[in-house]
Amino acid sequence: MKGVVKVIDRVIWIVLDSVGMGALPDADKYGDVGANTIGNISKALGGLKLPNMEKLGLGNIEGIIGVNKVDNPIGCYARFSEMSNGKDTTTGHWEMVGIYSEQAFPTYPNGFPKEIVNAFESAVGRKMIGNKPASGTAILDELGEEHMKTGDLIVYTSADSVFQIAAHEEVVPLEELYNICEKARNILVGEHAVARVIARPFIGEPGNFTRTSNRRDFSLVPPYNTVLDNLKTNDLNVMAVGKIEDIFSGKGVTEAVHTKDNMDGVDKTLEYMKEDKKGLIFTNLVDFDMKWGHRNDVKAYGKGLEDFDGRLSEIIAAMKDTDILFITADHGCDPTTPGTDHTREYVPFLAYGKALKEDVNLGTRKSFADMGQTIAEIFNVEKISHGESFFNKIKLDK
Repeated sequence: MKGVVKVIDRVIWIVLDSVGMGALPDADKYGDVGANTIGNISKALGGLKLPNMEKLGLGNIEGIIGVNKVDNPIGCYARFSEMSNGKDTTTGHWEMVGIYSEQAFPTYPNGFPKEIVNAFESAVGRKMIGNKPASGTAILDELGEEHMKTGDLIVYTSADSVFQIAAHEEVVPLEELYNICEKARNILVGEHAVARVIARPFIGEPGNFTRTSNRRDFSLVPPYNTVLDNLKTNDLNVMAVGKIEDIFSGKGVTEAVHTKDNMDGVDKTLEYMKEDKKGLIFTNLVDFDMKWGHRNDVKAYGKGLEDFDGRLSEIIAAMKDTDILFITADHGCDPTTPGTDHTREYVPFLAYGKALKEDVNLGTRKSFADMGQTIAEIFNVEKISHGESFFNKIKLDK
């Protein structure tokens, strides 16, 4: 039986990047009818073994398919709709913490316009090659050798609002690549304010190129304060794991660590948990999206879900009585679909902690911002501009 916890000192918030659970009602506007990241992966693989998330209530979420429903789950659970217009990482994470994006970030299905190309080449002193939507691995096969011979930068985009710069680490040193990205970020403003400029370093030889873990995202600075800023203002820690710091351009973050892969992200989260600092540990596990969703690697995606589920028991075991765990996603990226882009989906939500009730079905929530608003209430800091807190529904009665 759970005891009464008078105060909550810390929230561990883990985003399983792209782990959606079914097309949103407006998915037709995005070309995503039928998308269902969890459900379609489970169907393709003949099932998924996710006992720890199922124990928290994953299979009890309204509308979910492909995972097992259990009697008396120990967590609280829901599915969340995205209120903002878009289906990208920045839009999803920003909405979680209180920023509603009414207008989608600009995309470039025909490549970047001449004025951007000219400004970029002038600023960085190197030519641009590529300049089209492309798979990050395919464009290396196409242009990697030319880049190595000329030093020209491979620039490409996708269906998302991104300006991606690929460079071989032995041709363009990492610090130079990051500096180039900062210059690009300063150019891409106004009508061309893409959500993210991304450094995509790689190594290897023609025919055998590999992207490294030294990726960096240079995101737009959030236009106004979020729950992260409100926590920081109240002398609470905001510890960012993975690409969280990049998504928010460091705004509202008190300390950060970047990660090599999902398992490193879990390790770093556990290390922060050992430090026993009050506030928020905010983790993004990007492999689901970057390595498997965008590459349509159904088998690896399924294994990645099972690997995370296997580590979840460690996270729960490391929690203190004054900790709360949130697990969610920021959009979908169904690897079974013909395309390689994000998918407009509901996302699952699980919450667990000794301070919370068990088996609470929160139904379907209208906005990701409900998570951020709940965190604001948990820590009694200033409310964010969007979202409705559900803390009253999940907290143990005093």
